[in-house]
Amino acid sequence: MTSAQPLPLGPAPRPTTGDDLAARLRTLATEAAGPGVAGLERARVAAELDGADVASLDVDLTGVAFGAQQKAPGASWSPASVVAREDGAVRRLRVDAHPLTAVDLPVDVTAEAEGLRFVWVEGSDGRVGFEPVEPDDAHPVTGHARVAVSRAGLVATVHGLLAVSLQSQGITLSDLDVQLESHGPRAVGLRIEAKIRKGFLSAGVSATASASVDAAMVLTVGEVRISSGNPLVAAMLGAVRGRVEAAANRRIALAAALPPGVRLVDVRLDVGEELVLTARLG
Repeated sequence: MTSAQPLPLGPAPRPTTGDDLAARLRTLATEAAGPGVAGLERARVAAELDGADVASLDVDLTGVAFGAQQKAPGASWSPASVVAREDGAVRRLRVDAHPLTAVDLPVDVTAEAEGLRFVWVEGSDGRVGFEPVEPDDAHPVTGHARVAVSRAGLVATVHGLLAVSLQSQGITLSDLDVQLESHGPRAVGLRIEAKIRKGFLSAGVSATASASVDAAMVLTVGEVRISSGNPLVAAMLGAVRGRVEAAANRRIALAAALPPGVRLVDVRLDVGEELVLTARLG
């Protein structure tokens, strides 16, 4: 199945050199990005063509920043009619960012994928573009990814986002401590200690949770608790506590959430001064 609308790559004919394709992809990214994306001029794109296929496509997003709230305008193209179509594939796509910034949090990213299919499209308006084609069992996508953030940076970002959210409700977040503990390569425990204030009322709030992924790539969320030593705050948290603790013992089949042709075969979370998430598709 292809996408509903092709993505534009400018005037026909379609790119015949890697440099031309790279330049057109940079233009497409600029048009599609919203005001919350900054630094796209720092992005580097390198491509190598082999007939209708893209033999390799390397994208470096180092220095690009993505804001918390943004509404990207997107980029689409609706030719009155299509005069030519040809199948192609990105044999190898690599994305690097050392780092990019997501909501003020530096994120180090390395990812590779193979077997991404698409269709070259030429419209009657003299423009060209491409339609991504969803993978399927006969045409699987393989690859791997590594995403790393600093523990201190993650806590600071969570603190900032939570403080803004609570402020809108008249609640001040005066302190926040987040502790993550590794329970193995696929399991982690979380403990949050926060101090909040609303008017004359001030109290501490504690929350705990755990998560693990088994060999079948099923995520289990358990031991979810939220509490406060202040009885008034505990009462206020009653409704929230019920919703939060209802998340306990949930089982989510990660592989089932992916489309056909995308099979998650391994995932790992390493907890230290950095939080490092790795995943492999096969």
